[in-house]
Amino acid sequence: MNRLFGSRSKVPKPSLNDAINNIEERVSSLDVKLTKINAELGTYQAKLSKMRDGPGKNALKQKAIKILKQKRQIEAQKDQLESQSWNMSQASMTTDNLKNTMITVDAMKQANKELKKTYGKIDIDKIQDMQDEMLDLIEQSNELQNSLAANYDVPDDISEGELDAELEALGDEFENDLDLEGSQIPSYLSNNAGEVPNFIDEESSITDKNKEKEVAS
Repeated sequence: MNRLFGSRSKVPKPSLNDAINNIEERVSSLDVKLTKINAELGTYQAKLSKMRDGPGKNALKQKAIKILKQKRQIEAQKDQLESQSWNMSQASMTTDNLKNTMITVDAMKQANKELKKTYGKIDIDKIQDMQDEMLDLIEQSNELQNSLAANYDVPDDISEGELDAELEALGDEFENDLDLEGSQIPSYLSNNAGEVPNFIDEESSITDKNKEKEVAS
C-alpha cells in the first residue's frame, strides 16, 4: 500500500540553521577553488611577463582570460551564497527573538493567572475591619497605660492657693523650730557656779593657781 499510494516521509525538514551551515560549507569550497585559481593566474602572469609577443603568448593569454572568467563566476556565486546566508541568519535571529517573546508572553500570562487566584482570595472589607479592630485595641491599650500611670497620692482638685498656703505654713514651722533650739541653755552652763566643767583639765588649773601665788608674793 505504501508503494502504491506513497507515505509521508518521516525525515525531519531542514531548519534555517541547517540551511545556513550548508551554505557556509559551499562558500568554503568556493574559497578553495578561488585560491587555486589565483595561484594558477599568478603563474600565467609570471610567464606572460617573460614571453615575447607572438602566437605562443597569445595562446597562453587566452587560457589566462578563460581562468579569469571562471574566477569571476565563482566570486559572483560566492557573493550570492553569502547574501543568502546573511538573509537566513537574519531570519533565524528574528525567529529566535519571536520564540523568546512568546516564552515571555506565556510566562506573563501564567503569572497573571496566579495573581488573580491569589488576590481573588483576599477580602478587602475583612482587611479594613481588621485594621479598625487593631486601632481600637491600640486605643484601649493607651487608655489602660494612662490609667496605670495615674498618681493617686495628690488629688487633682487641689488648687495652687492651697499649696502656697501649706508651703508658707511649713516655712513658719521651720523658723519656730530654729528659735526654740537657740533659746535652750547648754547643759554645762546649768551646773553650779563652783563646779568645774568636766572638760577642763585639772593640771592646767593647778598651774594657774601657782602663778597667782607668785604674783601675790
